[in-house]
Amino acid sequence: MPTQQAFIILQYASGSLIFIQNPEVSLTKILNIKKMRITINILLLSMLLNVSNINGQSANDMPAAPSDQKNDSTRSAVVLIKKGIVPVALISIGLIANNSNCEKQFQENLRNKAGNDYEFKIDDYLPYVPIVEMYAADALGVNARNHWFDQTKYMVISNVVTSLITHGLKRITNKTRPNGSPHSFPSGHTSFAFTNATVLMNEFNTTSPVLAYSGYVFATTTGAFRMVNNWHWLSDVLVGAGIGMFVTELVYYFEPFRKFNPFKKTRNITLTPQIDERSYGFYLAYRF
Repeated sequence: MPTQQAFIILQYASGSLIFIQNPEVSLTKILNIKKMRITINILLLSMLLNVSNINGQSANDMPAAPSDQKNDSTRSAVVLIKKGIVPVALISIGLIANNSNCEKQFQENLRNKAGNDYEFKIDDYLPYVPIVEMYAADALGVNARNHWFDQTKYMVISNVVTSLITHGLKRITNKTRPNGSPHSFPSGHTSFAFTNATVLMNEFNTTSPVLAYSGYVFATTTGAFRMVNNWHWLSDVLVGAGIGMFVTELVYYFEPFRKFNPFKKTRNITLTPQIDERSYGFYLAYRF
């Protein structure tokens, strides 16, 4: 009995499977072909859906468009401007009051109320309180904006820049202090205190607001006692506070050496401040 030959041609076009068969092909074979057609269509649909899903994910993973980056930069600049309002205002008021009769009268009245021989040297210690607060909070596990090394890094940079500006102005202006000694303007104690207070604020303002702003209480008290102890005029304190705040805000805005942190992945290091009547510094310990 001669063998019958069946020719089947499968063609996929426009989403349909077309088959051409020999007239002598059995119905069973035709049904099998139809099942194959359904299966292939399902597979192709699944492939199309997967491709669509991948494209969607790729679009979501793409970096922000230049317009978005520009908006982020604009928002950051606005935040910096808002944070600069208070320190710029303090500096402006201080410059207006500098060497004025109003400033001299204010100092005279303050000393008359405190007593001409009054002196309480608490202002030599209060500027360090925000530093102690920051490291104590780190030791107690309070969430901060940065790692302890980054906190120290930004605090040191802020204080170095603030000190350069403050002592540079002291040399340039050579203003006489209320007690008769030189280099009054601006107040170095006050700029140092407000620098440390602003570091504390930037580190904890989102996680512990009370802790964050408590540093300004000690900084303000420092400035007040610089006047009560007859070491500075009002303008010295205001400008010193403004410089310390503004420089620190700039440091936290630009974040110099942001990626430099050799201790970020190390948990065997302990850093704690040490302060006594004659010296101050840090205790560093490394566990092997």
